[in-house]
Amino acid sequence: MKNAGHPATDSALRTPHSALAVVALGSNLGDSRQIIRDAMARLQKLSDQPILKSSLWQTSPVNCPPGSPNFVNAVVGLVPRAGETPESLLKKLHVLEKEFGLRPRTVLNEPRPLDLDLIAFGAEKRNSPELTLPHPRAHERRFVLQPLSEIAPELILSGQGKTVSELLAGLRSEETITPLE
Repeated sequence: MKNAGHPATDSALRTPHSALAVVALGSNLGDSRQIIRDAMARLQKLSDQPILKSSLWQTSPVNCPPGSPNFVNAVVGLVPRAGETPESLLKKLHVLEKEFGLRPRTVLNEPRPLDLDLIAFGAEKRNSPELTLPHPRAHERRFVLQPLSEIAPELILSGQGKTVSELLAGLRSEETITPLE
């Protein structure tokens, strides 16, 4: 497992992919690069080990209102603390989004300072109105797969049967994605 130029400790490198919670980060309102960096630092507090961090990527908006600005996206892998559940982690992600200025949405996929999506929580599966795991569209989104391939290329999202690297290689998408750092 590589860590895209971001040093990881030996303990993080020994963490099996099956133990990771994967969180996708996105921002297209405000100082998006700084917001993503600050959010990554806050996500570290939710992990029992150093988080795995992807590079930052500039991506075109997907299914957003016309004229929406480009996003800055990244992915982190964290080791949930003892007793953490997908639902409890999701609640913490929602609190974090609000702390970064997320307001109730008036338009689907409108610009926002911070969007956090729980992509996977180990091998856990969920299908409820509040949470679907693994994320139902992660395998179709270059803005998730490209950064995820940096930190967990061999991860197999539940129900996919292919690694993240294989999903990325086979993805046909109109999305544009450019590395920022």
